[in-house]
Amino acid sequence: MKSLLLFLVGLLAIRPGSAVATDNQKTADGKPLLDVVVRTLNGKQEVNLNTAYHGKVVLIVNTASKCGFTPQYDGLEKLYADYQARGLVVLGFPSNDFANQEPGTEKEIQDFCRLTYGVKFPMFAKTRVSKPYADPLYRRLGDAAGEYPAWNFHKYLINRDGKLVASYSSFTKPDSKKLIDQINSLL
Repeated sequence: MKSLLLFLVGLLAIRPGSAVATDNQKTADGKPLLDVVVRTLNGKQEVNLNTAYHGKVVLIVNTASKCGFTPQYDGLEKLYADYQARGLVVLGFPSNDFANQEPGTEKEIQDFCRLTYGVKFPMFAKTRVSKPYADPLYRRLGDAAGEYPAWNFHKYLINRDGKLVASYSSFTKPDSKKLIDQINSLL
């Protein structure tokens, strides 16, 4: 019952695919939006997202293994496979912020993603994404978009210059025309 209540509260805060109209290429401190260091999922390697993905179109998604939206992993992997050669990268960030839907260890999450959905796009350490607890990346994204994830599988789309151009609710599927059209316009 608690999960259902949390989900319904989250739905009230979700806006489907909103464009971002503010100057959001840099944060308030003048640094690039993606100038954060994150650790790879179940690994020790640290990655500066700005250094690693500058010049690419980036789709950032908070994920969960036990969610009604979990089948979106298939669509995210297909997007990555279909558009990677043209410069798209999908970045996954597992989070347990919503109704305990990502309770596993990073090894369990990694195995689930690879074995169940064949995920090859980059995945990073389990993180916090909801507004007062968001990690530095999600704080930057939420502030730039004017909205934080209200549930799992929220998507942020960033252009080749590192500017946030759109924010999509969990209900926007990876194969939605609106999302694919926006990605194509950026590639």
